[in-house]
Amino acid sequence: MGHYSFGLSNTWAVKRFPEPEQWVEIAATKMDVNLLQFSLDLLDPVITRDPSEYVARTLDACRKYGVRLESCFTGGTAYMSNLLMHPLARFRDDAFQWYSKAVALSRQLGARSLGGHFGALSVKDFNNQQRRDELVSELMERIGSLSEISLRSGLQMLLWEPMPVPREPPSTIAGAQMLLKRVGEKASIPVKLCIDVGHACSPNNANSRDNDPYEWLRILGKESPCVHLQQTDGKADRHWPFTGEHNAVGIIDGRKVISALDASEAEDAQFYLEIFPAFEQKDDEVLSDLRDSVQYWKEFLN
Repeated sequence: MGHYSFGLSNTWAVKRFPEPEQWVEIAATKMDVNLLQFSLDLLDPVITRDPSEYVARTLDACRKYGVRLESCFTGGTAYMSNLLMHPLARFRDDAFQWYSKAVALSRQLGARSLGGHFGALSVKDFNNQQRRDELVSELMERIGSLSEISLRSGLQMLLWEPMPVPREPPSTIAGAQMLLKRVGEKASIPVKLCIDVGHACSPNNANSRDNDPYEWLRILGKESPCVHLQQTDGKADRHWPFTGEHNAVGIIDGRKVISALDASEAEDAQFYLEIFPAFEQKDDEVLSDLRDSVQYWKEFLN
């Protein structure tokens, strides 16, 4: 068994607990978790012209409660955009600037890596093989350039998150292997995966293993030093908590997750619970679900 650690993505704090003192204190004292992943939904690197006050408050809160903020990730806002694969070149340029600023912000927050969603093809471009190939090749170049900026900024790694949708590469195991090889030839720092156990749910996948989260972990776990945890029924990207209600219908089992990652011969991995509560859900219920989920995973991860 490799060295595995458990943490929280602070996606649950978006709009509810935006103050750093709150989400850090909740994680440390109410959830007994000292490893966090920062969602850029809480601090957009472009919209926020001067993030220095928020950054300082975050760092102060982390020091106060003994919390490590290891990585930053694109959130739901960025996921709504085509980003580095937008049909219009000037929009792709804008997305590259967004990521460049996200690199700088990640370092200010003390993170060692930045990752997430890099781009989505339009239906028109995806269905045109020549155009698709051109945009994927350009994406490789842009990730390579982003890795140079990351190296100069002091980041140690970029993390690429496979998605359920074929227009958002990679969405298959073979596709992930191919992209890792291609981008590895251009990158100045390691570009690895962040496998999300709930993303193996595409009805478009012809190979059944691509819809098996445990196959993703067994085959590519060694290339995924970051793993996102959510409960799901395998039919959609649910981001459910690990409560009794959802575990009864969910397909994600802690023992099977660890066993699959062990089989990949992974040496080191950080697991992050990534829960997206409904905005209509009561605040105390959100925290209760989060607490139950943390307790569930603490049975398997120290």
